Amino acid sequence: MQLIIFIGIQATGKTSFFKERFFDTHIRISLDLLRTRHREKMIFDACIDSKTDMVIDNTNPLKTDRDKYINPAKKARYEVIGYYFASDLKVSLERNSRREANAIIPDIGVLGTYKKLEIPSYAEGFDKLYYVKISDNNKFNVEDWKDEI
Repeated sequence: MQLIIFIGIQATGKTSFFKERFFDTHIRISLDLLRTRHREKMIFDACIDSKTDMVIDNTNPLKTDRDKYINPAKKARYEVIGYYFASDLKVSLERNSRREANAIIPDIGVLGTYKKLEIPSYAEGFDKLYYVKISDNNKFNVEDWKDEI
């Protein structure tokens, strides 16, 4: 069983990465889809109870954001994997501006997430961590985690 947690500001390719790598194998849990924390928790708990592989496709900028998923998953014997998405603010704002109108996040929202972003660490309970960056040709490059960015 796997719990995968995406970490990164808006418009860094998290949902596209999910579609490319995990669409056929994992449930996607996203506030963009579910709209409320209550619904998110219900789906998360159902996945834990049914031992279903899942991806948390939110920004998850703070350790406390990630902890609410990691602790229950570890208790249920999940493998917990984190994917940190490169946070080049200028590039993310540009990508965000090219989204469909109803999907654009106000710049202040992206900036707010960027300012509070805490780099993940194994000490949080991750079994594996990866660094993800989008290349110039819109391909995802995934690297093993290093203790520095």
